[in-house]
Amino acid sequence: MAKKEFNKYAKLFGKKEKVLNYTSNTYQLTRPNKVDAVMALIRECQPKALKEWEEFYFEKAYIRKKDRVKITKETLDELGERLYAKITEVVIPEWTAAFEDLTLQNCKDYIYEVTIVRTYDGFLLEKSVINDGLAKIFPEIEFEESDPELDHAGDIDYLGKVGDKAFGIQIKPITANTNFGNYKITERMSVSFQEFEEKFGGKVFVIFSTRIDDRKVIKNKEIIEEIKTEIERLKNA
Repeated sequence: MAKKEFNKYAKLFGKKEKVLNYTSNTYQLTRPNKVDAVMALIRECQPKALKEWEEFYFEKAYIRKKDRVKITKETLDELGERLYAKITEVVIPEWTAAFEDLTLQNCKDYIYEVTIVRTYDGFLLEKSVINDGLAKIFPEIEFEESDPELDHAGDIDYLGKVGDKAFGIQIKPITANTNFGNYKITERMSVSFQEFEEKFGGKVFVIFSTRIDDRKVIKNKEIIEEIKTEIERLKNA
């Protein structure tokens, strides 16, 4: 059976795409708190045409603040202006300095570090968070590594088994001074978490962990109570 062809409407930005994407992501200019949860909105809309979706978006979308602010075309233009300012005033000067100082050895070292050293650091961090942290806090729970063959494996590191159900754990390594309060999961990750919950019954929890001296520390300690509540919910489900 032939695959159905889909028209693509998105504008191509060529070589500019990488810098636009990098800057937008770095400064969180297209996150749900700025442009609302677009994937949730478009699923609600179920548009048959681009224009239908555009009209629905500007009718329903709000900036996610305490006093909900309606999103308009001017709102998106203002975000575009902020993007341009970040690129011209911050990113270009920083990248120019980096390019001028970049060496062949930097590139060789980087590939080695990412492939070998950082992978090993991440592995030790994951093990420590589970074995020295959660497994001791919740001794009745069996924790196991996520099966790499599962669709959600890239987003969930460990499963915590509660009877025939399970909750998920994603471990994010951060530096000691990182402000993780503004962290928002991506739309894709949100879908992955939802699919996990539908399959295993439990929610997915994101744990921020860092190394302090020789210790691995869970930074968002309030997550422990949330996991405890979820375990009780699954036991009684």
